[in-house]
Amino acid sequence: MIAIHVNGKEVEIEREMSIEELLQTVEVPKNYLAVEVNEDVVAKEDHGKVMVNEGDRVEVVTLVGGG
Repeated sequence: MIAIHVNGKEVEIEREMSIEELLQTVEVPKNYLAVEVNEDVVAKEDHGKVMVNEGDRVEVVTLVGGG
């Protein structure tokens, strides 16, 4: 098992995987806008290429309205 952090919570995944796979594996908001890995924004077209590894910090960013 590999330990990573997703939106500040520690999560264990079975193996290294792409962001695309990760988004299907863990709970993420359906209306997410962007994904950061270790504070670097990953373009949507690269989600299948960029791998998540042990200790990585993944943030799934959503639009929040306010006023």
